[in-house]
Order: sequence, then C-alpha cells, then structure tokens
Amino acid sequence: MEKIHPTAIVSSHAHIAEDVVIGPYCVVEAKAVLGRGCVLQPHSTVKGNVIMGERNKVCQGAVLGGDPQDKKYQDEETYLEIGDDNFFGEYVTIHRATGAGNKTVVGNRNYIMGFVHMGHNGHITNDVTITNNVAMAGHVTVEEKATIGGMTGVHQFVRIGKMAMVGGMSRIARDVPPFMIVEGAEQTVYDINAIGLRRIGIKPDERMALHKACKLIFKSKLALSNAIEIVRREVPQTTEVDYLIAFMERLYQGKNGRGDQR
Repeated sequence: MEKIHPTAIVSSHAHIAEDVVIGPYCVVEAKAVLGRGCVLQPHSTVKGNVIMGERNKVCQGAVLGGDPQDKKYQDEETYLEIGDDNFFGEYVTIHRATGAGNKTVVGNRNYIMGFVHMGHNGHITNDVTITNNVAMAGHVTVEEKATIGGMTGVHQFVRIGKMAMVGGMSRIARDVPPFMIVEGAEQTVYDINAIGLRRIGIKPDERMALHKACKLIFKSKLALSNAIEIVRREVPQTTEVDYLIAFMERLYQGKNGRGDQR
C-alpha cells in the first residue's frame, strides 16, 4: 500500500499506485498519475496532468507539471509525461507543454540535479545527466546519454545531440553536435567525448573515425558542406560518423531557420 504522510495533500482524483511514498507537506493534484515505487520527498509538488511511470524519485521542493511560461498559453489542457527510474533533485521545475493536447516529455533513467529548470514542450530522452542550475527554455530536446554541466543556459528550440558533453557555465544558442565536447559562451567544439564513448563500448578505431570527422567538420576552415563531403570520402563510415553527418546536414539545410552552423 502507498505510504502517505498525514500532512500531505493528495487529491482523491489522483491515481496513486502501490508502494508510492509521499512525504510531509507534499501536494499531488487531481489527474496526476504516480506509478509504482515512486517517492516524493517533503514539500515536493506534482501538478495535474502529470503522468509518471515507475520508481521515480522527486526530491525536496521540486515542482513537476507547472503551467508553461508562454504568453501563448490560454489554459488549454496539456501534459507532462515522465517515464521510469528518473531522479529529480531539489527544487527542479518542469513545465507542461503549451498547445492543446501537447506534452513535455522526460524519458527513462535520467539524472536531473538540483535547481534545474526545463521549459514547456521540451523532450529529455533517456540516460541524460543534467547538473545543478541548468536552465532550458521551451522546445529543447536532449538526446540519449548527453551531459549538461552546471549553470548552463540553453536557448529555445535547441537540440543537444546524443553523448554530447556540454561544459559548465556554457551559453547554448544553437544545436550541439552529438559525441562532442562543447563549452563556453561561443559554444566551442573541442573534441570528441572520448571518455563517455569508451564507457559505452565504442571501439578505438570507431573513436578515431569520429575524431577525424571532428577535425574536418569543426577545426578546419572548410565550409560545412565541403567538410562533410570529405568526411564521407576519407573517414570510415561508422554508425557514429553516419549519425554525426546526418545531424550536421540537418543544420546545413536550415533546420530551425538557422542555416549553416558550426
């Protein structure tokens, strides 16, 4: 049976599964769904239309599913959908989407540390780490296994590629290429995320192919289209290199209206 502290305020119209623990002074609103094994620490809040999977931990003071901070929002019914096995640190705030029927999405096994803010219509995929005081605007997508360093600001509509490592205190105003280490106000690409790639089993020759692609695309003075052509011709076409090329070609073709970016 669920364990609900007597000071918690839990709507009779919320759906609370087995083994849920709800601590002192928590608030769970109507139409919230908490899956099995979820834990809410004291003073955390789960707003209405939050659909949460299993074994999620919500730390003190976090607020999940608040209204989107978007001037277009007119009280339409929107959602926050959360998967399984996520960690939400102290005072994390994640907003529902804007636009009737739309949803903000957090996938599975993500580790989101204290004071992180995720804006409306965002999508955090799986196995992402977001460290303290990161602020993400609306419509941001973070792909699998990416890491974002503390006190980083992420502009709206940005996509952070999988296995990317964003250094702390960075200013992210355009898409971050996958598998790369990116840092600073100028969003400089330094090299591949070699340690992270090694940890997930990417072989040395595959890492070297990515390193060569990185030098051509981000370190040379070639136009992006020319750099990609050389990568296709001279670099082994591993799964990771193919993914990087496809990601960069979307930018070159004007994805999000920002044109050729590096």
